[in-house]
Amino acid sequence: QVQLVESGGGLVQAGGSLRLSCAASGGTFSSYAMAWFRQAPGKERDIVATISIGDITRLYADSVKGRFTISRDNAKNTVYLQMNSLKLEDTAVYFCAAGRSTTSLRQGVVGSWGQGTQVTVSS
Repeated sequence: QVQLVESGGGLVQAGGSLRLSCAASGGTFSSYAMAWFRQAPGKERDIVATISIGDITRLYADSVKGRFTISRDNAKNTVYLQMNSLKLEDTAVYFCAAGRSTTSLRQGVVGSWGQGTQVTVSS
């Protein structure tokens, strides 16, 4: 199983930007579909974005479309989440996930999780 470590979270004002990174090790990163999930206090963990093996497709939750961009760099074994125009409701712990396909990830079938990174958006 691939191991995942997120970084890049922090405190940002509404309207600001952050870029999250997720570094993978211990597996063949290029053979995994990747995703970002988030979980706000008292809420379920929801999928934010997925990126397929080979970067053929990128899919986003409606709540982040046009503001967030997922990308991957297979040479660096890293997946990114660029977050722009952040809103108060984007406050959550963000988790990186690896799976067999974007379909399985969207069904909640996750092979590996990262430990999460906190994103807090202030007014």
